[in-house]
Amino acid sequence: MDAIELLKHDHRMVEQLFRDYHAAASRTQRRGVVELTIRELSKHAALEEMMLYPLAKKVLPDGARKIDEHLSEHMAVKKLLLALDRLPAGDEREADLMAQLKREIDEHIREEEGETMPELRAHVSQEKLDELGRLIDRAKQTAPTRPHPNAPDRPPALTVLGPVAAAYDRFRDRLQGRPST
Repeated sequence: MDAIELLKHDHRMVEQLFRDYHAAASRTQRRGVVELTIRELSKHAALEEMMLYPLAKKVLPDGARKIDEHLSEHMAVKKLLLALDRLPAGDEREADLMAQLKREIDEHIREEEGETMPELRAHVSQEKLDELGRLIDRAKQTAPTRPHPNAPDRPPALTVLGPVAAAYDRFRDRLQGRPST
């Protein structure tokens, strides 16, 4: 898959996780879905920030402004993910936070798939999108799995600190018996 197809696939997976949350039969199942959602959205955001957004900023007309808007949206999502990550299982606030997160994600997907991704496809060669897709796919294995709203969200600082955060996240995930994907 090229980079755009790969990131759209991530969007579909997260949309399914929101459906799974509502279909879960128990608090334990819902918490498992919350943990997967945190993991997948944290990886997705980090990869967009490290790999897609720098390219978009360079090649899109008014790219800097558009990417700044996306980064602002990412910050709102990261704060919600952090709040969810810190909740104990069964906390009454979980459903409200998941509903807020879904609204943020729905808006993010609408903007990216309706505007940013079609513009990227028009300004970037298929060969470059294919190459970026391969790089993103490989990077998923080492991307951060938890939200880091206080970390840098732009290269080069993100490129340096991202792998450190990812190693720490994966260590915590193993200690806490979190699901891996």
